[in-house]
Amino acid sequence: MGIFSRSYMSQLVNRIVSVDRRASTFRHFARRFHVSSQNMVIAVGDKLPSVDLFESTPANKVNLAKEAAGKKIIVFAVPGAFTPGCSKTHLPGYVEKAVELKSKGISEIFCISVNDPFVMEAWGKEHGANNKIRMLADPKAEFTDAVDLSVDLQPLGGKRSKRYSMIVEDGTVKELNVEPDNTGLSCSLADRIKI
Repeated sequence: MGIFSRSYMSQLVNRIVSVDRRASTFRHFARRFHVSSQNMVIAVGDKLPSVDLFESTPANKVNLAKEAAGKKIIVFAVPGAFTPGCSKTHLPGYVEKAVELKSKGISEIFCISVNDPFVMEAWGKEHGANNKIRMLADPKAEFTDAVDLSVDLQPLGGKRSKRYSMIVEDGTVKELNVEPDNTGLSCSLADRIKI
């Protein structure tokens, strides 16, 4: 969050507009200014949102907020299953390091992508993720939007997840690594996680 709270910024805009309602500059500014109480990039110290994701089939709902209760987990997200960077580096890195990460106190590792659950299951099987990484689909980007980590990637079909990783303890984010360019492969990789 920035220097000023949302409440303070809303009050400031209301004061500016009420000082001179005739000034078109302020009216234009007020129309363009929007304070959202729903979406804000998730941050260290925040609780995971209670949003259903899907594992294997649309009938198998998984709520990460509930799954994280009383556990230490890793969540990482990719822009798309079967895409080059995700398939060559990101997912394989977590599959390779899963046993090591779990030996350091991680209960479970979850991979999220804005895809359907059948695609996520097939992608996980192709990379040997079974019993190592839980592959979760966010088909309507509801979780991705709730943590405000969506990005418009038209070449991949539109709204996707930014590439990130996080450590979550008892439902609270303890570490968050969002790729600076949203899709790169640096800070969110398995070998960069600090446990």
